[in-house]
Amino acid sequence: MVQLCSIEQAIDDVLARLPAHIHMGMPLGLGKPNRFANALYRRIATLPDRTLTVYTALSLGRPTMGDGLQKRFLEPFIERVFGDYPELDFLADLHKDSLPANVRIEQFFLQPGSLLNSTLAQQDYVSSNYSHAARDINAAGLNLVAQLVASSSKHPDRLSLSCNPDITLDLLPMIAKRREAGETILVVGQVHSDLPYMPGDAELGMDEFDFLIDEKDSTTLFSTPNMPVGFQDHFIGLHASTLVRDGGTLQIGIGSMGDALTAALLARQADTEAYRLLLTDLDVYQWAPLISREGGVEPFVRGLYGCSEMFVNGLLVLADAGIVRRKVYPDVATQQQANAGTLDEAAQPDGISVHGGFFLGPRSFYERLRDLPQAKRLEFNMTRISYINELYGQEELKRLQRIDARFINSAFTVTLLGAGVADQLEDGRVLSGVGGQYNFVVQGHTLEGARSILILRSWRESAGEVSSNIVWEYGHCTIPRHLRDIVITEYGIADLRGQTDARVIERLLNITDSRFQAELIEKAQKAGKLPKDFQLDLRFTDNTPQRLLAIQARHPRLFPEYPLGCDFTDEERDLLRALNWLKSKFKLTEILELGKAALDAPEPAAFPLHLERMGLAKPEGLKEDLYQRLLLTGLQATAH
Repeated sequence: MVQLCSIEQAIDDVLARLPAHIHMGMPLGLGKPNRFANALYRRIATLPDRTLTVYTALSLGRPTMGDGLQKRFLEPFIERVFGDYPELDFLADLHKDSLPANVRIEQFFLQPGSLLNSTLAQQDYVSSNYSHAARDINAAGLNLVAQLVASSSKHPDRLSLSCNPDITLDLLPMIAKRREAGETILVVGQVHSDLPYMPGDAELGMDEFDFLIDEKDSTTLFSTPNMPVGFQDHFIGLHASTLVRDGGTLQIGIGSMGDALTAALLARQADTEAYRLLLTDLDVYQWAPLISREGGVEPFVRGLYGCSEMFVNGLLVLADAGIVRRKVYPDVATQQQANAGTLDEAAQPDGISVHGGFFLGPRSFYERLRDLPQAKRLEFNMTRISYINELYGQEELKRLQRIDARFINSAFTVTLLGAGVADQLEDGRVLSGVGGQYNFVVQGHTLEGARSILILRSWRESAGEVSSNIVWEYGHCTIPRHLRDIVITEYGIADLRGQTDARVIERLLNITDSRFQAELIEKAQKAGKLPKDFQLDLRFTDNTPQRLLAIQARHPRLFPEYPLGCDFTDEERDLLRALNWLKSKFKLTEILELGKAALDAPEPAAFPLHLERMGLAKPEGLKEDLYQRLLLTGLQATAH
């Protein structure tokens, strides 16, 4: 029977019942019980005869403040959005490389880009597919599981794993087997008052927990505010939207490119004429045979089924719009009837329109899930990650459910021979992790009618330097080139499946920014991978931002800056635009360069509210005066 107790009582019992080395597993992302974790971490730090190893992923922390203009922008915003969110003490110490000697933190996925300079985080990173995490954590000697859960007055004897059934549901059978062999493994839960109660597979009986913290956590849930969607991302989303087949299956990841895809699918559904006119202007129909064979530009009649390790805000928005609505069923016979169109859906209450492993998103996403009627929430089944990310186990059923699947994931670099890079830099430092990307790419090749789609911006700009994200070679890959399939940039679609190396190179050159095509052609020719007389098709020699921006200007309605909503005020939107522009154009450490840029700044009266928000309405001293002039320059350059 579950024991109700305080955090300190739970820690006392954990220390009394477990051996000297505590191996604690916590969910990735949102589902960590931070207050319990912090209290245990602090206690262990005072006990040199005890050891703590934490197994987790995606440990979430507030954005780094930085200094200067960035800090002035972020400080009030972070206070407003993150409120009293309890930071993880071990995460702060990881950033400083100052963990106690008797504590280790092993993660298989890092908050993107946040721990590049932490030697401890880099050394204790575990490169593992998401679907193998439970296996690896269990094999490491896991003896304590701690997790946030949700409760409901309608189900007083049950709890919901809510945002994170992903690994926990895979671990529970492993834990049961080890308990039967006599091992002590403890499970601690703490109810969070704002976590949505997700029914279905995520529900557990109280007796699955050894300890339940008797005080509900009511601190602010960590959220990921919707960020602006730039023109590159919008064009990527537009191209990708043409390859999503009605009646099929959709997986998308978090971030602005996923938001852009969502916006394009919404336009395809509800603003079809304008959507098609934009596609014509963009000359997307040069890929008409591929689009006709694999996707479409018509509104969705049958709808889509969502099968995604991360139940992202975009999938919920698509469900609200009636696009994600195709239901799947838990047995082969019923699913066969559904596929054949002979099933009476009204007589089948157990249909699922989205399977997800974990969720994380903006505050509005959590609120929407909490407010959903129970009947609608039942269509979103949060479940084990092994069900979503792998085909083995119920393979016949999964193949029937996942018809015409489109697994759409982002990369930051693609080599000209088709390898994708999404997790690690060339020098070995990990940006994030493999997660489930490899799993979905493999499914894209294994499922009949499925495609793996890697999306990326063709170029990036930092401190005024522009570089290509399509390169001849890279010192690391996440997706090997033998699994190359479809790659999309803002300039178009490259279908690489089953193609020769020379044709792969040509098709990727076709969607590369024209500023880099000649150099890449030369490298491919030097390696003997392109004929010496190779000439790029003239259609692809004008791959320039200027051409795309001109198209955008002709169709402004289809390029919303925040297609899924926004947590920023009007002034903050303008400021964020200006700060991103400054960061892309200048090295903010080079005062002379910045001073020159600020000479042509407009008068302060042009943006009084913005200066007030940044505390620069009345600058004091030369530094603040420079900040004001720089900010005004950026605001003028990015004014709509």
